[in-house]
Amino acid sequence: INVGVALPIAFKMRAKTRYQRWVTTILVIPITLGTVLIAEGLLTYLGPKGWLSQFLQYFHLYDAPIRLTHNYWGVLLSLIISGFPFAFLLILSYITGIDPVLARAASTLGADSRSQFRHIYLPLLAPGLAMCFCLSFVQAFSVFPSAVLLGSPAGPTRVISIAAYEAAFEVYDYSLASAIAMIMGFVQLVIVAAVLGLRGVFYRGPVTGGKG
Repeated sequence: INVGVALPIAFKMRAKTRYQRWVTTILVIPITLGTVLIAEGLLTYLGPKGWLSQFLQYFHLYDAPIRLTHNYWGVLLSLIISGFPFAFLLILSYITGIDPVLARAASTLGADSRSQFRHIYLPLLAPGLAMCFCLSFVQAFSVFPSAVLLGSPAGPTRVISIAAYEAAFEVYDYSLASAIAMIMGFVQLVIVAAVLGLRGVFYRGPVTGGKG
């Protein structure tokens, strides 16, 4: 989700403007907060008695308390808030590194913006997008604080890291906890290796278009 949403937004903001600088500066803040602080903030803001629920009830926009915590949606929002800025800034750095002369040359030959993106930007971005996906995927494995604080550890948001924690610190079965951790690491390596292996299908060469 983070990579898919960040790509079109970063593509629209590839020109260096004051607006771009403000957005990039603001998006650095969630990266510095960490998953635990973000989860605690969302509990205060999105909880049944949080600011958002009180605001909606005060203006009679929604009468019942909203349920965005201790379920799947709370964990998802936490992952988006913590992961989207990282994916956006990384993709934006790749896009701004592509020489805009390539797109202007294509436009003189009759290529519209969609064709420019498909035949110029996307092939050049493929290695960077693959790397961004891999880093975002590995980052998502740190969902443990969000799954515990914002989700339902015994319900729909029970992730494999919770099973490893329970095996190590509740059952004290360190062999089982180590086995679960090895499975997590193996899954990450397989997915990352597959994505990095497929990136050569689109383009073989440097990540950017040779600007600078």
